[in-house]
Amino acid sequence: MTDGSPGPARRSIAPPSVLGDPERLRALADTGLDAVPDEAFDRFARLVSDLLDVPVALVSLVSTDRQFFPGAVGLPDPWSERRQTPLSHSFCQHVVGIEAPMVLPDARLYPRVRDNLAIDDLGVVAYAGMPLTDLSGRVLGSLCAIDNKPRAWTAAQLRTLADLAAACSSELRLRIALDGAQEARRRVVQAHGRLELLAGVSETLAGTLDVGTALRRLAATMVPLLADWCLLTLIGPTGLPREVVSVHRDPARAADVDRFGDLLRTGLSPESIIRAVLRTGQPRLGSVASLADVTRGTTHPEMASIASRLGIASYLSVPLRGAGGTVLGAITLVNGGQRQQFDDRDLLTAVDIGRRAGQAVGNSSMYGEQRHVAEVLQHSMLPRLPMVAELELAARYQPAADRVEVGGDWYDAFVQPDGDVIAAIGDVAGHDIEAAATMGQLRNLVRGNAFGRPDAVGSLMADLDGAIRGLRLPIAATATLVRICPQRAGVHEVTWSNAGHPPALVVRAGGAVEALEATPEPLLGLARPSPRSSQSTVLATGDTLLLYTDGLIERRDRSIDEGLAELVGRLTGTDTLPLDDLCDLLLASIRHREDDTALLAVRAR
Repeated sequence: MTDGSPGPARRSIAPPSVLGDPERLRALADTGLDAVPDEAFDRFARLVSDLLDVPVALVSLVSTDRQFFPGAVGLPDPWSERRQTPLSHSFCQHVVGIEAPMVLPDARLYPRVRDNLAIDDLGVVAYAGMPLTDLSGRVLGSLCAIDNKPRAWTAAQLRTLADLAAACSSELRLRIALDGAQEARRRVVQAHGRLELLAGVSETLAGTLDVGTALRRLAATMVPLLADWCLLTLIGPTGLPREVVSVHRDPARAADVDRFGDLLRTGLSPESIIRAVLRTGQPRLGSVASLADVTRGTTHPEMASIASRLGIASYLSVPLRGAGGTVLGAITLVNGGQRQQFDDRDLLTAVDIGRRAGQAVGNSSMYGEQRHVAEVLQHSMLPRLPMVAELELAARYQPAADRVEVGGDWYDAFVQPDGDVIAAIGDVAGHDIEAAATMGQLRNLVRGNAFGRPDAVGSLMADLDGAIRGLRLPIAATATLVRICPQRAGVHEVTWSNAGHPPALVVRAGGAVEALEATPEPLLGLARPSPRSSQSTVLATGDTLLLYTDGLIERRDRSIDEGLAELVGRLTGTDTLPLDDLCDLLLASIRHREDDTALLAVRAR
């Protein structure tokens, strides 16, 4: 046993340095105990009180600034309700400090404790405390017997107290092991959740090639699963934020988090964590954060007050890396005080998300640039429609959804020297640059072959077919060629020839729809020459001729005939609709753009 030696000097003893040992404090936290009654430890206190015949017995656990009693008998008020005291009232801290029993027949005689406030406030005179240890032998507290008068502790009493302390330590170790098992289960669940999150991120980012859409979906995936709120920042050519997506788990905070994101574009100071990540490409983890971090990192005072409302107690920020490791932006996650602090596992997860998101953003940016170039190229190949007094013309071209390549769909219209109008539409096989180049060749062949010639359209189509074969052009295409002879009287003669293309439609004044059907003729560009015929009809004032490619009627889940019937039904009764509105209506009706679509409409005046 260890006790203090009496002496004349009176001095205050500082708490033992061992109290702050991180491993000891972690074990203490793992017990899950606090200043509230626990039946098992109250039972140990009652046994000590009964077997040693003392008025006060405690199971006392000691932290860096207090001792608390999950088991207690006989404490005076108000300590019996509080179940804890500051270290100024603690004898048990010395048991922790010396890591051995402390036995005092009369505490008032020992310099180590004679100035302790527990002597006057709790009536501690005689004290006997046995260490309570974890499995590694770290002393977490004391099982102690207390009397309010001097007492000579017997060997039998101290042996009983030591046996009870050993049993009490076993209960503490069981609690620690139980907490460890629960923590292990929590980590397994968290790890599984992180794997699901990463899989979900990959699926989310793979679902679109639009940068803005990808960022918004990514933010919705991470909040609230990984954080209370987040900021996704993309940088511009200057290295500063050009686009910020912000989201908070609480919809009521949407205005605040949006405002914070707006200010972030121009309000980052040189000390900003986000700027450091964008500059260095190194992730940053702030397990403990405060508004001071926001104040240092921003030039807009408003941002700190907004962050106070949003909540900030922990953060992490990781780079978005594109191809070659280029930093494209940053992901910043923030937790408020009600949520667990970020740790290294969260940081590793966020770094992985940043890598995946950076690749997706890089691909999306490249896609956007390529799509823009492709659309400019495609539209540069589409002609300007002529102005004809007796006719109104309108046309549209729409590429397939989420496709970078230009396609082979085309239309054309031009006026002959004699005033006739040649209209054409076609679809070259393929959806790539080669198809677009072939489409350009075919359109130029149509113009060169037809311009200035009064031949029937069937003959023009046959000559076109011969030119493709003779020039050995690798063209396989459908096409419809139409000649319209405008008449001042309002009835215009129309002749057409169809090479494997969907039939043209006429919306008659009054709303009825007529398909210009004929005996099917083969595609252009086949190895053997094929006869080409001309068919005729008329357009009266108010009639509309519609030429289109199969993107308007073709779907994977239905036949061409079903698509054509649906188109006829949609056109019925549209004779009074302005021509531009009619074209827009037809394009808007395409629910899933699986193919490029071109259409050319001609209305008789």
